[in-house]
Amino acid sequence: MSETRFTKDHEWIKIDGKVGTVGITQFAQSQLGDIVFVEVPPAGKAVKAGGEAAVVESVKAASEVYSPVTGTVKEGNNALPDAPETVNKDPEGAGWFFKIDLANPSELDGLMDKAAYDKYVAELS
Repeated sequence: MSETRFTKDHEWIKIDGKVGTVGITQFAQSQLGDIVFVEVPPAGKAVKAGGEAAVVESVKAASEVYSPVTGTVKEGNNALPDAPETVNKDPEGAGWFFKIDLANPSELDGLMDKAAYDKYVAELS
């Protein structure tokens, strides 16, 4: 069973067992505009919940992508550095940034489900 959770910094994590796939939300990519550069973390990098894990730059701004959970990067999406526009086209699919082995699955309890995230985004506008 896979489930997706969201952070207030507009990252998503899709859980499949003890592995999470992380990216930025549709809202985040729409705020950034045209994405021109992506840096993904290397496999084996240890990241903490809320810690910087990747970098995304658009014509408007540069931004960090934070890890929603603590763990070890299993793999970075190596297609993104050569095709950063993938994040604009499919931010919650092919535009994922990295996969992570979860160190503490209970951290997911502090993240929002889709309904709570949609409500959060609605309150921002």
